[in-house]
Amino acid sequence: MVNLIIDGKEIQASEDMTLLDACGLAGADIPTLCWMKGLNDIASCRVCLVECDGELVASCNTQVREGMVVKTAAPHVVAARRANVQTLMEGHRYECGACVRQETCALRALASDFNVEDSEWYLPEKALWDESFPLIRDASKCIKCMRCVAECAKVQYCSVWEHSGAGPNMNVMVKEGLPINAAGCALCGQCITHCPTGALTARDDTAKVMDALLDPEVMTVVQVAPAVRAAWGEGVGVAREDATPGRMASALRALGFDKVFDTDFAADLTIMEEGSEFVEFMSSDKPRPMFTSCCPGWVRFAKLHYPQFVGRLSSAKSPHQMEGAVVKNTLAAEAKEAGKRIFVVSVMPCVAKKYECSVPQLATEQGSDVDAVLTVREFDRMLKMFRIDCNALEETDWDSPLGLSTGAATIFGRTGGVMEAALRSAVFLITGSNPDFSACDTTESTPEKPWITKELDVAGTPVRIAVASGLGNTAKLLDAIEAGEVDLDFVEIMACPGGCVGGGGQPIEFNKELAKERAANLNALDEADTLRYSHENPDILKLYEGWLEKPLSHTSHEWLHTDQETWDI
Repeated sequence: MVNLIIDGKEIQASEDMTLLDACGLAGADIPTLCWMKGLNDIASCRVCLVECDGELVASCNTQVREGMVVKTAAPHVVAARRANVQTLMEGHRYECGACVRQETCALRALASDFNVEDSEWYLPEKALWDESFPLIRDASKCIKCMRCVAECAKVQYCSVWEHSGAGPNMNVMVKEGLPINAAGCALCGQCITHCPTGALTARDDTAKVMDALLDPEVMTVVQVAPAVRAAWGEGVGVAREDATPGRMASALRALGFDKVFDTDFAADLTIMEEGSEFVEFMSSDKPRPMFTSCCPGWVRFAKLHYPQFVGRLSSAKSPHQMEGAVVKNTLAAEAKEAGKRIFVVSVMPCVAKKYECSVPQLATEQGSDVDAVLTVREFDRMLKMFRIDCNALEETDWDSPLGLSTGAATIFGRTGGVMEAALRSAVFLITGSNPDFSACDTTESTPEKPWITKELDVAGTPVRIAVASGLGNTAKLLDAIEAGEVDLDFVEIMACPGGCVGGGGQPIEFNKELAKERAANLNALDEADTLRYSHENPDILKLYEGWLEKPLSHTSHEWLHTDQETWDI
């Protein structure tokens, strides 16, 4: 421990702390922009300046030492921070009124806090980019903070971004100058949620959805992913306890959708198919392990970086693609009689879903399973566009028969949820009894423990499972499997840290990771549900009786399964 004085207070701090950490102990509020704890402490933005022993230093990467005297709020310190924010704004194309990040831009917030004036400097032109790609980069809004570089390389192991040059000539770019679609991007969207400005965003598909809503010859169907219920209220000022699934269903109806379904229903359907597939897998001699397949970011990562494992993916489509296929096939006659075509919209916590819905192999004779994907941020922007007071909405039920779901489906949205839900039903299919299976998630993952493993005894058969979230943790697990260091039967992978609750399409709160808090919401909904096993969902059973016959039937394979090895990238 070392002793130092911060703003006149005597503080003891661990010798491995930075000044930023120590100032936090003293209750000083130090602004940051480029800093990411443990990942990015390059001090490029210089907004965390403090005075230390008479000199201005960046607090984010200055180590504490014995006897330091620190001032955090002296007028000359604040003036220096303000000047640095001004410099950042002068090199940044600011068009705040039209920017999708206007309410969550950390740079704009700092400019407001420091009363920075509009610049008369030349503003950089908007850079060229493939606007059809689900991830959009506008280099003219980049402040060269390197947060995207750090997140992509150190957390997600894709290393899509790199920098060239130094000082004022430094630029961030796609690695090796490649087109973004050739750079190995998994479309996890973590660079978007960690970007402090509007330099990185998801492709905006709200206009496409609006066109469908306005077309009298279109039957608009919307579905909402499990993780959305834990986060949608954040962007429209609805408290977490009030942002209920029923209020969300009402909000979707207020936007004018003809039918409002819950993707949780299809999550139950996924479990019936994937659980049955796993039961067959366990009695086969196929190479271990079998991997879950509901996360398109993980599927892209495997195809681009670990293609040797793609053949071990479950053939089950992701839940929203299943829901789209079921909607288009079961409602085809109703739509035709009304002289309309069906347009399916998915509200997802994910950027990779925008890619997934465009994969040609994900279609039936009725056409593409899903026509458009909105992130939660786009959904919230539409609610604001329509001036909907979400707090005033009464709760309503989802439309039937594709709206009833179980707690097992709800926990799909957090890491370990797919594994737990699948095993709840797989064990029942094997033993005839519902298991008492505890949660297996990666919320508490550490660099030393990047994945979670368990071994279960199922009717005398050992079942070895693992769960990993975040692509860096995934890479470590795949390397261990390939090296023969671990033997597993079933593995769940989620591309985003914490699972879909931490997805790249979720609402953004600067420097706050909300996956754990959102996951707790989903767990509470699961525990409160009267139905907690997918195989007990009566509407799922009716779907099989009326349309699909049984899990893994011919029709099930036609509607609900795919071969990821054939997917276009």
